[in-house]
Amino acid sequence: MVSKISKLRRKEVIMGYVFASPWLIGFSIFTVYAFISVIYYSFTDFNAFTHPNYIGLSNYVELFNHDDLFPISLYNTAYYACFSVPLGIITAFLLAELLNQKVRGLAFFRTIFYLPTVVPSVASSVLWLWIFNPNFGLLNIFLSILHLPTPLWVGSPEWAKPALILMSLWGVGGTMIIFLAGLQDVPQELYESAELDGASIMAKFMYITIPMMTPTLLYTLIMGIIGSFQVFTQAFIMTQGGPANSTLFYVLYLYRNAFQYFKMGYASAQALILLVIILILTVIVLSTSSKWVYYGGGA
Repeated sequence: MVSKISKLRRKEVIMGYVFASPWLIGFSIFTVYAFISVIYYSFTDFNAFTHPNYIGLSNYVELFNHDDLFPISLYNTAYYACFSVPLGIITAFLLAELLNQKVRGLAFFRTIFYLPTVVPSVASSVLWLWIFNPNFGLLNIFLSILHLPTPLWVGSPEWAKPALILMSLWGVGGTMIIFLAGLQDVPQELYESAELDGASIMAKFMYITIPMMTPTLLYTLIMGIIGSFQVFTQAFIMTQGGPANSTLFYVLYLYRNAFQYFKMGYASAQALILLVIILILTVIVLSTSSKWVYYGGGA
């Protein structure tokens, strides 16, 4: 009997691996092998056409000591992340709070705010190029009606990054849906008890909604940081890193080294540095989460 059970169990395990094999093969080739290759190539002089030549830490020395564009790309990316992540979270959270109310046409409004998320990034970038046009763009026309200054937006080194940060709010629909799901899990009896105690709307928001949403806020913060440090498409389509390298983001500079200059080893070193930066920031956020994330009585 035991032998039959063990054979059945072994057969189930084998069949499980068989059905999971497409994913396992894909993960092994496109993730594990690719990651190991990046580590190896980061220590080589490799142009993708010839055999890689081992050069030790030369790529890293070049990046930190002799590459003037490396710190610029890091600064631009950090600037973008510092503003786009909190603005995106706040905007998505407030939209979710509004769309969590019981009003007529709620499904329509939720669809409208989520719709930009499914628009391809290239199409969105072309659309926003028109919106940011300094001469006939929709945004400057609106500002001129209000008798406000009309910047050059992506044509100006001072306004190019703020323009892309403003554009990033276009895609908060995905985060909004996550917040909306979290809000619907907040126990209604907490609000009812607060109303009996005479709590105001703002008090309920500050002392019930926000604390109960902190696990969701933690998730969106980490994903926002990871996504913001990989910003690429907008700058590639709209500015090509200009003007005056003001939108030369880290991944765009990595792309240039890899696929325009064919410095694959150099780009691999950049990729590993980016991985370390994101890993450090994620660890910092997670290590501080115990001080501000509430898990409903859990540790």
